[in-house]
Amino acid sequence: MATKLNHRDCRNFAPVDVVKGICHRSKEFVQADGEQCEKFNLMPKCKHCHNFKADAKTPELGTCEASAHEPKFYAYPDMVSVTCESYKA
Repeated sequence: MATKLNHRDCRNFAPVDVVKGICHRSKEFVQADGEQCEKFNLMPKCKHCHNFKADAKTPELGTCEASAHEPKFYAYPDMVSVTCESYKA
């Protein structure tokens, strides 16, 4: 199942609150869940990572399969992974 990508999934999006943010490119307010534009630049997040495994019972939570710890590290799908050494697109 393909994930719908929104403004909040773009590197150019700066959140202001839960509903809206500012686009770094246009300098305008945009809806967080608004459709992506032609200048979309994917933000590395756990939900986009090959190592992320969503929990079947609670889809808003998952685990990082790259974690060396047992139990595996809990991760949220929208967690930003810019500095994660295990991130794998």
